Amino acid sequence: MSGGSSTRWASPGRWVGGSVASSLLGEPRATADVDLVADLRGRHVGALYTALVDTYYIDEDATKFAVKTRGAFNVIQLASMTKVDIYCSADEPLAREELKRRIFVEVDGQRLPCASAEDIILQKLKWFAQGGGVSDRQWRDIRGVIKVQGSALDRAYLEHHATSHGVLELLARALNE
Repeated sequence: MSGGSSTRWASPGRWVGGSVASSLLGEPRATADVDLVADLRGRHVGALYTALVDTYYIDEDATKFAVKTRGAFNVIQLASMTKVDIYCSADEPLAREELKRRIFVEVDGQRLPCASAEDIILQKLKWFAQGGGVSDRQWRDIRGVIKVQGSALDRAYLEHHATSHGVLELLARALNE
């Protein structure tokens, strides 16, 4: 996130996910916000708040609650009114793997930490299933990443985590379309 703040906040890991990530590694599409996953802990909240408060709307209490519950909160860049949804990574195997597997994508001369193609697919499959399997947007993102990444995808990793999250049939459908 940019915003002109001279103070940096340190987190053990963070990466871009959601529509921005699927557009970088799949087929581009317009999106209304940015999804960011961060391994935020209580010790990070003060520095994050200080780093963002001058250029972003940020609710410190909502941030503390999201960190405590491993939930999500959002910040809004005041100059552009761009909303950033920040998800606190879960304490579970897939979230830990996502952090280890993040990649860096070059965007406008900057190295942007991004979820791997496989992790984008898995997260979007989970969101698609949670939404009742009716989101054309999520399905297009899934198919777009598969189309662009093709044989470079780690199929064993996808199948392993799709099985543990109950989306193996959806994965098979997406891979076969």
